[in-house]
Amino acid sequence: MTTDHEKSSGNVFADLGFPNSEQELVKAKLTVQIYRLLKDRGVTQAEAAKLLGTTQAQVSALMRCRPVSISVGRLMDFLTTLGQDVEVSVKPASHRRKGQQGHMSVTMQTT
Repeated sequence: MTTDHEKSSGNVFADLGFPNSEQELVKAKLTVQIYRLLKDRGVTQAEAAKLLGTTQAQVSALMRCRPVSISVGRLMDFLTTLGQDVEVSVKPASHRRKGQQGHMSVTMQTT
């Protein structure tokens, strides 16, 4: 039996042809961390909304990993509210060919 499959780029959003795929991956990684922190605290969505200064509807979207109307900056605000340090690093792109853009990524530390 043979199974056909494609090699992933490491970004499911790029593989599916989403516009702004790197930003979508960044948002997804930040959202997963927020989800974990809220689950660890055992708070309700209403309690989480009050803590984060947002609506229960936005918390519901976060808990379903669908932060469509929430910016990366707002997700970072949520993380700092939840006691996390968020660090942004900007550096020259590793591929310095004319006309090419840099890229975005997120690295999570658990300790």
